[in-house]
Amino acid sequence: MEGLNLLGIKCRHIAQEHSYVPAMWKKITNPDVLVYLDVSYPLTITRRQLNWTQAEYQEQLHRLRDARKKADLFIQTDSLSPQEILQAVLKYIS
Repeated sequence: MEGLNLLGIKCRHIAQEHSYVPAMWKKITNPDVLVYLDVSYPLTITRRQLNWTQAEYQEQLHRLRDARKKADLFIQTDSLSPQEILQAVLKYIS
């Protein structure tokens, strides 16, 4: 997100940890392009130093199911660096 913002591309994080409304992402942001960045449970803990359980992770995936299904671009990020992710997004939107 930071890389896109630095390039003047407006973007927003849409995690729905408190929302049970499947399309809340659309109600809040209604993006021109929806990019879904997927990451495995173990890496969520490492990357963000989260203190959550596997069940909480699964619930977050469940809450984001509509966004995942309707994403314009889906990127599995486990093996990618932030720069590689940025390049994939830039390639898609160009």
